[in-house]
Amino acid sequence: MAKIKLGIVGIGNMGSTHTKNIFAGLCPEIELTAVCDKKEGKFDYFKENYPEQAKNVAVFTRLEDMLDSGLIDACLIAVPHYDHPPCAIACMERGIHVMVEKPAGVYVKQVEEMNEAAKKSDAVFGMMFNQRTNHVYRKMKELVSSGEFGEIRRVNWLITNWYRPQAYYDSGDWRATWSGEGGGVLLNQCPHQLDLMQWICGMPKAVRAEIGYGKWHDIEVDDDVTAYLEYENGATGMFITSTGDAYGSNRFEIQMDKAQLVVENDELKVTVFDKTEQEFSKSNTEPFGAPKHTNLEIVTDGENPQHVGVLNAWSGAILRGEALVAKGEEGINGVKLANAMLLSSWLGQKVTLPLDNELYYDELMKRVATSRRKTNVREVVADTSSTFGGVK
Repeated sequence: MAKIKLGIVGIGNMGSTHTKNIFAGLCPEIELTAVCDKKEGKFDYFKENYPEQAKNVAVFTRLEDMLDSGLIDACLIAVPHYDHPPCAIACMERGIHVMVEKPAGVYVKQVEEMNEAAKKSDAVFGMMFNQRTNHVYRKMKELVSSGEFGEIRRVNWLITNWYRPQAYYDSGDWRATWSGEGGGVLLNQCPHQLDLMQWICGMPKAVRAEIGYGKWHDIEVDDDVTAYLEYENGATGMFITSTGDAYGSNRFEIQMDKAQLVVENDELKVTVFDKTEQEFSKSNTEPFGAPKHTNLEIVTDGENPQHVGVLNAWSGAILRGEALVAKGEEGINGVKLANAMLLSSWLGQKVTLPLDNELYYDELMKRVATSRRKTNVREVVADTSSTFGGVK
């Protein structure tokens, strides 16, 4: 069997999770041949606990050295957010296939540069949007895109089960700082939901957001967000998220002309009306009438391979030209949404898309200029394989 020689840059939470999956044989067409982390000793855990698998893995502290070593033909990027585009571009310029962890970047301007580099390269470029592999979201997209239920009227996503204690933020000097991470819950925890929302529902035309910065934690970035969305067809939406709710909720609801779709507790429920709301309202004579409805029994394939599924699809794309779970160029849409929400909060007004990317960059740099790195760091590496979407 042909195997891809993979290098991983960044051996933190997600880099370690991918390493464990590969060493466990879950990605049979991928061989880990090199890792890179600027902090020496980050790979020692694997040398001690996976001695056979780790003995043939070269360890580097400089990305360029790993890329130019001749040991890899593909690279997985799992470093702090600002470094995603420059690392990806370095790979593309060498023709090295690249998989980028979420988010694609911190601000749209740098992601556009990465996407431009991708156009000039033959490298297979993918994004680690592992939630797209979840059968309930795949089915939800299929139903919405079918046209069977008309147009979207309202979108609501309450995603507050991202609870993080202060110890999480104190685990790295780059975490929850404008200069190190570039944002908080929107850039770290929610890229998957922002991606899924635009993947299924499309991009809004305008955003108005109220955001708390360090509302629940001793941090300088966002940890509480309430955003109002406006779509081209007149639909509206709400996106609410926080890392401060000890026991939060996760409910994604789409109201359409002829159906309601809800994902909650990893289950998709679909209620179909016997006629569209417009048709019913026009013909109905009862003051408190409502359309007759049927609760559909939804059948899916039950598959939810997550990170492993994304990597295996990527290897299939490299070796045989198969489809990716998410093309790398698609990562820009979630960044646009996050940037729009933050800029709206900073300006105190509704912002329209496409965003003024230079204005966003200028406003971000004002915050970076006064950003302070932590000194009370208690670094840990956690197993994120069971988390919703994973963290870095």
